[in-house]
Amino acid sequence: MSIQRIDVGERASGIVIHNNTVYLAGRVAEDPEASIEDQTRSTLARIDAALADAGTDKKHLLSATIYLRDIDNHFARMNSVWNAWVPTGHAPARACVEAHMARSALLVEICVIAALPQ
Repeated sequence: MSIQRIDVGERASGIVIHNNTVYLAGRVAEDPEASIEDQTRSTLARIDAALADAGTDKKHLLSATIYLRDIDNHFARMNSVWNAWVPTGHAPARACVEAHMARSALLVEICVIAALPQ
C-alpha cells in the first residue's frame, strides 16, 4: 500500500493520501488578526485549495475537527460561516473543541479527512 505525501515539512506533511483517503494537516487563516468569521472563511478557502491539490473536494469530507481559541464567544459565529460552506447533504462527522493555539492571534484551526472520488 502506497502513501503519498504532499507539502512535506520537517515535522509534518500538509497532505497525506492513503487507501483513497486524504488527511489534511490543520489549516489556519492567512490573516490571524482578522475576525473569527474572516479567519474561518480564510481557513475554509485554504482547505478547499488543499483538497483540490489532493484530487478531492468538500463534497467528499468524512470528518472535521475544529479547534477554537474561545468556544463560548466564537462557536456560533464560526458555525455561521461553516454552515454556508458545507454543501447540503454532505456534512462530515465533526468535533469542535476549545484549544490553546500555536499563535495567540489565531482563533480557529481546522483539520479534515476526505475520500478521493471514485
